[in-house]
This record gives sequence, structure tokens and C-alpha cells, in this order.
Amino acid sequence: MLALCHRWLSSISQGVLRLLLPLTCLVCNEPGHDDLDLCHACLADLPWAGHACLRCALPLPEGALPVCGSCRDEPPPQSATHASFLYLPPVDQLLRRYKFHQDLAAGRLLAQLMQRAPPPWCCLPLAPVPLHDRRLCQRGYNQAAELCRQLRLTTWRGLYRRRYTAPQSERSAEQRRSNLFDAFAVRGAVPPRLTLVDDVMTTGSTVVEIADTLRLVGADEVRVWVCARVP
Repeated sequence: MLALCHRWLSSISQGVLRLLLPLTCLVCNEPGHDDLDLCHACLADLPWAGHACLRCALPLPEGALPVCGSCRDEPPPQSATHASFLYLPPVDQLLRRYKFHQDLAAGRLLAQLMQRAPPPWCCLPLAPVPLHDRRLCQRGYNQAAELCRQLRLTTWRGLYRRRYTAPQSERSAEQRRSNLFDAFAVRGAVPPRLTLVDDVMTTGSTVVEIADTLRLVGADEVRVWVCARVP
């Protein structure tokens, strides 16, 4: 009964907010569409991910085998990866605003869009990629944890970053792997099966390091759900 009342009140409050603050496209400022802060044209332009490698979400040509050559030769520790989008306009712009410019409205929109094309395993507990406390203080929030909160699914928060690492953005794949070595740890019991959540996947170094860590401490299966994959 309490849950029903909460949903009813939430629905009313959302309706009032929409009357006071009409939906507006976060990309071009046109009126929003389909209960989103995104207009019809920008919604149609979204770079939804298509055929991709089941293990690492790397985009593949239509008709290609379901697993890329790299993952066949050297299978990653995660059993599957799902990217909602490719890291292309306008999603890349929204992600940069969300991650680096405190635009939480962009994060909320991205989570709403992720909900429209979830992976089959989204019912597993979600584990957001953690930030080190120092980075968290600088940014003010963990973008992966905020996505999990907006997705409103069961979230496990036992994963943490035990040492500060330099930013990954300007590093090669090999440098990224070295930079992240032994950077993550777990508090308490780990769920046997879970879904790791992050905003962007570039080389996959972060999710591979975390999946290795989780498997070492008892996870039977780690899957990954990212908002966008760099093609």
C-alpha cells in the first residue's frame, strides 16, 4: 500500500513539474517529445548501437560473427557487454556535459534512453564503476552511480577504488591497463552474478580490470552495460 501511494504521489509531482517546467530538448532547445527532454528530430538522430560483439560491444558489420576476433582469441573476463549507443553525436555531447559539467539533467535523459533498450540481464544487481574519493570530491558525484540511481534497479555498492589513478583519456590501451592494475577492491560478499554499469567504454580496460577483480573474489559471472561504446 505504501509503495502504491509513493508511486501515485510521484506521478502527481512529475505532472506538476511538467506543467511548471515544460520538456525542452537538451540538444537544440526545441520542445521535448515523447516525455523526454529531447525533440523528435534529435530523438530520431540518436546513434543507437547496432550489431556488435557480444563480449565487448565493439560495432561489427551486419552479418558478421557475434564475437569479434579479439574476443575469440583472448576472451575477456566479462561474459557479455551491452552498449545502448555508439559514442557519436548527440550522445557524446550529452555525456561530456553530464560527466564534466555537472549537467545532471543530461544524465537523467541518458538513463531514460538506456531504459528503452535494456540488455536481457538488466535484472541482475547493478554495480556502478566506482570513483576514487579524491575524484568524487572534485566532481561531486559518480556518473555511473547516478545512472544506476536513475535506472531504478537493484544496485550493489560493494565495489570501490582503493587507489587514485591518473585520467585515462589521453592514454593508449596498454597504458590504460597498466594505470588500472590492482586499482579496485570489494567490501563484503559479492553477488554471484551482476551487471557492471559505466557511462562510456573506450578500450574496455576499466571493465576488464573490474571484472577480473570480481571474478577473483567469487563472482561467477560479470556482465556489462554501458551508455555508449566508442566505435
